[in-house]
Amino acid sequence: MTKAKDIMKPGAQWISQDETVADAARIMDELDVGSVIVADPNERMVGIITDRDIAVKCVAQGRDPGATRALELCEATPRWVAANADISEVLDSMGSYRIKRMPVIDAKKRMVGMISEADLAQHLDQKELSEFVTAIYGRP
Repeated sequence: MTKAKDIMKPGAQWISQDETVADAARIMDELDVGSVIVADPNERMVGIITDRDIAVKCVAQGRDPGATRALELCEATPRWVAANADISEVLDSMGSYRIKRMPVIDAKKRMVGMISEADLAQHLDQKELSEFVTAIYGRP
């Protein structure tokens, strides 16, 4: 059975909740990724910032990315999946919550990677991928 750890991109990056949105954007640019995890002082995940969040929730609203803290863009309770979770659990969670990027944690609750739509596209068969795309984009 395929597990989350088999398809994730290892070494996902995180930033402190007190770092700025501009810092988050620089890290995304350096790593060529579309999101970073936001963590509290105890390195616990408090949210995720995506490139779209920066564009829509910060820049489009006239906020200063250099003065806006990362935590200010985080919404809702962050979702994650265990590294040993079966791919069906990953798909169910991502589809149910309409999540395009899923953090992966190990048994010690440390982030070890990230699963994105691109990762799924490389590892799912056509039927599974079609069902995932419909769950994420095909409903209001």
